[in-house]
Amino acid sequence: MLIVDGHEDIAWNMLTFGRDPNRSVAETRTLEKDSEIPAQTGQALLGWPEWVAGRVGVVFATLFAAPIRRKVGPWERMCYRDPDEARALYLASLDAYTRLTSQHGDRFQQVKSRRDLDEVLSTWEPELPQSPRLGLVMLMEGGDAIHDPSEVEWWSAQGVRILGPAWTGTRFAGGTHEPGPLTAAGYGLLQAMAEVGLGLDLSHMTEQGQRQALDAYPGVVLASHSNALALLPESPTPERHLTDAVVRSLAEREGVIGLVLYNPFLVGGWKPEHGREGVTLDRVCAQVDYICQLTGSARHIALGTDFDGGFGLHKIPAGLDSVAELRLIGHALAARGYSPPDVEAILGGNWLSLLHRLLPET
Repeated sequence: MLIVDGHEDIAWNMLTFGRDPNRSVAETRTLEKDSEIPAQTGQALLGWPEWVAGRVGVVFATLFAAPIRRKVGPWERMCYRDPDEARALYLASLDAYTRLTSQHGDRFQQVKSRRDLDEVLSTWEPELPQSPRLGLVMLMEGGDAIHDPSEVEWWSAQGVRILGPAWTGTRFAGGTHEPGPLTAAGYGLLQAMAEVGLGLDLSHMTEQGQRQALDAYPGVVLASHSNALALLPESPTPERHLTDAVVRSLAEREGVIGLVLYNPFLVGGWKPEHGREGVTLDRVCAQVDYICQLTGSARHIALGTDFDGGFGLHKIPAGLDSVAELRLIGHALAARGYSPPDVEAILGGNWLSLLHRLLPET
């Protein structure tokens, strides 16, 4: 069984903390032990040996930076004041992935097409005498690096295959902490995305904008890292989660939702002082169950861990130590009665089906 993760902030960690994704999680934690990094972002969850051990073969790798108004500390380097600074930071993320795949092409491969995807998947076949490669699907999180919708074609040519218009609010749409609708510029962005065939990521958009976008966008839709609001009545950021109406609409459009493995998004009101022990894999399964019941099948839920996206080990469910243990979610689902085909779909197959619809042939 191959696992696909719909959201990992690899470049952000490389550029913010100097983390090397070639290292093991244990090595990164040891190197950072006496630094301020664990307090700033948590203990690392991503590393090459762990991706391999966990059979995580494809990830949606983000291009991400935050507006300066959301800067949380002096250590945060990836913050911008205006679209020019945003573009420079997103280009730095793109360059980080380019260097990673060019210098370590035996381990990392950018996935721009179905042919690229098939090449990556073939390296995980046990009968083939080659080392596995991690496929990186470029996901632009937040649209502020785009000055004008006409630039979408250029970003697509650089390998971006999925775009989320919002993180917090942008000039294209309201977002987390800054609710609002899809703007006139946002509609223009969606039109440009549709012309080049990008996937639309609804995560971080608020419900009004999500529903407008679902009505307006004809292409592939997804929520790379979002959970069901109905199970999080105590959440301090309800706009960050998906309403039942949006979940149903995504399913009607053959969309897929990536489940976030962040404790406050699994147990409403959870805080670190409550301890990891109270957030077990049962809480993860509860989110899966809810979306499966709401949509009538297991075809619309997957993983979008958001690992190393500003949180680490102490804020993920008990039983998970790194990306290597994601397979344990499959064991927990099987114990609840999920069939092997449904478990395989949730852990990877649903994202692969979406990618085969989204990616160009070559």
